[in-house]
Amino acid sequence: MNQYLDISDEVQAALSAGEPVVALESTIISHGMPWPQNLETARAVEAVIRDAGATPATIAIIDGRLKAGLSPEELETLARKGPAATKASRRDFPRLLAEKGLGATTVAGTMIVASMAGIKIFATGGIGGVHRGAETTWDVSADLVELARTDTAVVCAGAKSILDLAKTLEFLETRGVPVIGYRTSELPAFYTSHSGLVLEERADSPQEIAAMLTAKWAAGLSGGVVVANPIPEQYSLPQGVVNPAIEQSVAEAEKAGIKGKQLTPYLLKRISEITGGESLESNIALVKNNARLAAEIAIAYAQETVEVPEF
Repeated sequence: MNQYLDISDEVQAALSAGEPVVALESTIISHGMPWPQNLETARAVEAVIRDAGATPATIAIIDGRLKAGLSPEELETLARKGPAATKASRRDFPRLLAEKGLGATTVAGTMIVASMAGIKIFATGGIGGVHRGAETTWDVSADLVELARTDTAVVCAGAKSILDLAKTLEFLETRGVPVIGYRTSELPAFYTSHSGLVLEERADSPQEIAAMLTAKWAAGLSGGVVVANPIPEQYSLPQGVVNPAIEQSVAEAEKAGIKGKQLTPYLLKRISEITGGESLESNIALVKNNARLAAEIAIAYAQETVEVPEF
């Protein structure tokens, strides 16, 4: 057991019993949505997972402790602190642990703690990726590198559409990360189901995905998997609405010199403002949709990996 890791009683009981557990990131709470929608959404997403028959494990760093499973009080503290919490990826962990700091884990950070705790399935909104203009800025999310090294399946609505999706998909392919479209052969683009980018892998049931995960890791093929789950059609934003909003927000960020950790939260907030809140509603809907599918995959994976008793 990692000396810095705290697993909640609820999550530990589920893990010990071989029951399905779904990890959840916390950057979406602190940096992805405003108060109080962030707390409402965090509670609602945990409820979706419980209703589906799995145990949620929201992950964060609190008082220098790696937390797999937050209490209601810890969840509210994180939501109220908002951007005051460090957006925590692998490089930030040493400082936060040493200084007993507060960190909201990114996709990469969440994968690390989930893996330490023995949690294989993780639900989020969208993964990070290769940013537009990366050929000159070298701005590539640590999420992609972590996916290549950590044995966790990340259920998401594809990569965030503010990114260069073609380069993101190419990076994942180069690093050997399978991208499985759930009931689709096209990479979802976060706010919309369509990107025009064809996926090599497709699965039409949680059981198919669980079987792939079991085969991958049982064969000793390390690294993560992306499960790309399109946003529900009724919440999908028309490309004629979302694309101009993205272009405008990217241009404004570039003019203002916003980059690094501050870029994605800025763009998501600005897109929400430009679309009159429509993108925030879509964001909440897709996170719940991903949580539901992640719970179904976790249940199927738990059944796949049940040890057969010897007689």
